[in-house]
Amino acid sequence: MQLQRARPEDVAPIRQVAIAAYAPYIRRIGRKPAPMLADFPALIAAGAVWTLAEIADIIGFIVLRQIGESLHLENVAVHPERHGEGHGRTLLDFAEAEARRRGLGKLDLYTNALMTENLALYTLLGWRETGRRRENGFDRVYFEKDVAPAE
Repeated sequence: MQLQRARPEDVAPIRQVAIAAYAPYIRRIGRKPAPMLADFPALIAAGAVWTLAEIADIIGFIVLRQIGESLHLENVAVHPERHGEGHGRTLLDFAEAEARRRGLGKLDLYTNALMTENLALYTLLGWRETGRRRENGFDRVYFEKDVAPAE
């Protein structure tokens, strides 16, 4: 597996992963989840996207943006055909390492309240819920996770 910053030519495969990963939620939420609507060219140009690839195939990606003293995990997705292989965990571990590298003590994210699998997963992985809000027509649940300083 190779984890690297996304390049402009990665837009189409990243979008394909996002569509495959989030399509099952359309019916549950009643519309496309926000990550399916992301401006991937702009995010890549800003240096905010990393891809996880096997040989030349992008199987997952993560979008990270620093907001104040926190590294915001804006999007993390793995192609459904590769679920259960630990790739999501690899991407989340990378987010923690990146926060540590930047000298940040915290990660934050939000997920849709109807993505109940995510709510359970983030709690299991040590994230703590910090609030719930309705924004842009979505019911969002906010989480934070403390990042231990580099040893």
